[in-house]
Amino acid sequence: MIVGIDPGNTGAIAFLNDNLNFIDAVDMPLMANGKKQQVNAAALAKILECCDTADSFVYLEKVSAMPGQGVASMFNFGMGFGVIKGVLAARGFSYELVTPQSWKKNAGLIGKEKDNARTLAQQLYPEASLARKKDIGRADAILIARHGKKSG
Repeated sequence: MIVGIDPGNTGAIAFLNDNLNFIDAVDMPLMANGKKQQVNAAALAKILECCDTADSFVYLEKVSAMPGQGVASMFNFGMGFGVIKGVLAARGFSYELVTPQSWKKNAGLIGKEKDNARTLAQQLYPEASLARKKDIGRADAILIARHGKKSG
């Protein structure tokens, strides 16, 4: 199984089989942290139970600080990224970090509106549940998994 992960609170996890057929995509599991939300490690580990670590490979989007983003916001985003990496390591998954530039270039999305990823994923996988505007995280995760498998 091929797993693509778009990290962050608006991210998602996508599952494709080895032939790049769509299996599922789910929103990143979150839990309350005061007035904010954070990645729920236990729920993420539960979601990943469907994958046999010996037969699965994970492609995780490599994130970095973005200009203009607040310090607290970047710290929280980095914490979520660390939680995801920790869950992958604890469950024994092999994974590769994929830059946004590489998977977006592969998908023909450089310089395009963010929602174009959702449109492309809907065209490639009409059976995927991507009707909501907020499903961009699911679309990104699908395209990350697809890119990883094709370039890996």
